[in-house]
Amino acid sequence: MPKISSSTALSRFRVLDLSRVRAGPACVRQLADFGADVIKIENVNPEDLAGPREGPDFQNLHRNKRSMTLNLKSKEGLKLFLDLVKTADVVVENYRPDVKFRLGIDYESLKAVNPRIILASISGFGQDGPDARRPGFDQLAQGLSGLMSVTGNAGDGPMRVGAAVADVAAGFLAAMGVLTALLEREESAEGQWVQSNLLQAGLALLDFQAARYTVSGEVATQMGNDHPTFMPTSAYRSSNGHINIAVSGLGMWEKFCGSIKREDLLLDEEFKTGPGRSKGRVRLNAQINKTISTKTTEEWMRILSGDDIPCGPIYSMDQVFADPQVKHLQASAPVEHPELGEIHLLNQPVKLSRTPAHLTASAPLRGAHTAEILSELGVSEETIARYVQEGVV
Repeated sequence: MPKISSSTALSRFRVLDLSRVRAGPACVRQLADFGADVIKIENVNPEDLAGPREGPDFQNLHRNKRSMTLNLKSKEGLKLFLDLVKTADVVVENYRPDVKFRLGIDYESLKAVNPRIILASISGFGQDGPDARRPGFDQLAQGLSGLMSVTGNAGDGPMRVGAAVADVAAGFLAAMGVLTALLEREESAEGQWVQSNLLQAGLALLDFQAARYTVSGEVATQMGNDHPTFMPTSAYRSSNGHINIAVSGLGMWEKFCGSIKREDLLLDEEFKTGPGRSKGRVRLNAQINKTISTKTTEEWMRILSGDDIPCGPIYSMDQVFADPQVKHLQASAPVEHPELGEIHLLNQPVKLSRTPAHLTASAPLRGAHTAEILSELGVSEETIARYVQEGVV
């Protein structure tokens, strides 16, 4: 049984976490939050790939896990890992594609000791192909996928999205693949190899922007805060800041013009159709900004919301977590850390009514559960002490 009980939803599954940095840990976090017994396997020699262990990034990515150290390059370390594989349901790794083969922990090798094992491999650009061995970083994937080409103001040059969206999306997609494979295993009784990569995660996030090209041959460009096809949908200047307004369709357009008392815009021939409003976006935005700038964001929120016009403020992070709805959703949750005390982490965003996720434990101290996990395998205290002395664990 898991030593960390965050939920009963996945408590019957054991996950061996070999992942580092962000994409892999983002995948495993989904499984850990819903109760899987996650064993984070770390190098005997410390690494700093995820920043300081006590820092917010590491704590947020590695909660609800146990930690053990293991030297996979040693003969005994590899044997111990394969012994753990016999007890596990899932292995997650995000090494470069060739590394798992060199270590002897590729899918076929794992399958030989546990035919039910599911291996999830997350890479930068896929497990094979001309770019497979390139190092995968979020910003590289944002550039290659086209995300940077549609982000930022027109003419300003490429702009990265302000978060590691390709990393996190690749992790979430891998988690979905793992859960799908676990469901399929109930029928076949066999595991399989699940793969995701940052490049295709970026394309998945582009969604309709990418489909505009694959279906119609349209090459999307930078539009700043404007929606590429539905106008007026943008960030507009109020007297004390900015406000997001999203208007699509003729009915909403007519209601919006009445709400801001600019019925004259309905008489403009170019603005009478959706394509016309998109084509004339510069002139349209200038007219809307002229009106929106006469009142505060809060005043416009009351007016537009009262008329059921989609709108919203543009928050800084401190304002985000002060928002009543964000508080109501419990978007952050407290957890106790043995050295830092109580800290608040991002809560699991997926809600289950009967078996919800919980933040039960902070990121573990490095190797904190090594002896405990080896004992579960039947390894004696004397042998564990020898392993420590020889650098196996």
